[in-house]
Amino acid sequence: MAARLAALTARLPAGVTLVAVSKTQPPEAIREAHAAGQRHFGENYAQEWRDKAEALSDLPGLVWHFVGALQTNKVKYLAGRVAYLHTLDRVELARELSRRFAAAGAVARVFLEINLGGEARKAGCAPEAAPALLAAVRALPALEAVGLMCIPPPEDDPVPHFRALRALRDRLGLAELSMGMSGDWERAVAEGATFVRVGTALFGERPPRP
Repeated sequence: MAARLAALTARLPAGVTLVAVSKTQPPEAIREAHAAGQRHFGENYAQEWRDKAEALSDLPGLVWHFVGALQTNKVKYLAGRVAYLHTLDRVELARELSRRFAAAGAVARVFLEINLGGEARKAGCAPEAAPALLAAVRALPALEAVGLMCIPPPEDDPVPHFRALRALRDRLGLAELSMGMSGDWERAVAEGATFVRVGTALFGERPPRP
């Protein structure tokens, strides 16, 4: 783990945050990465994250990112405890995040998830809907829109999608780009990613979800 983390971070330019995606990994794997210097971790499932956060509450400096699809009834688990949400794609979710984080006296830093490939089964708002969603987020308390996120269709060359996301980010006047995973993070960084979400390249193959 320490060697993989060191090799990966050595190739990351300054200003790019590595989010270690630890979904389905045991808490011990996160402890090992933390001992090697990693601080930003991403989880996909709200209740799994809650259990891990409790098991790892003794670790200093953990910064939690939620990177999976999120149902509004699961926001209660995250409020005030997760620093970043990468998958905001609808106003209904924005309103619930605002309500819950405001009640917790906290601010959620959010990325708008953009469905650039027009995939019917994938979450994310359409690019043309992004300005209205961003305006709605900016009008709500306890939310800070920091950037955009995408997951390109697996069968496509990701680079055109990364370029399109960067262009949309620039048009919207946002700062951050969450794009790139284990198989394509280097190409994402070359296209301007500021957050990369890497799981298997760091932790190895994922155990099956219980």
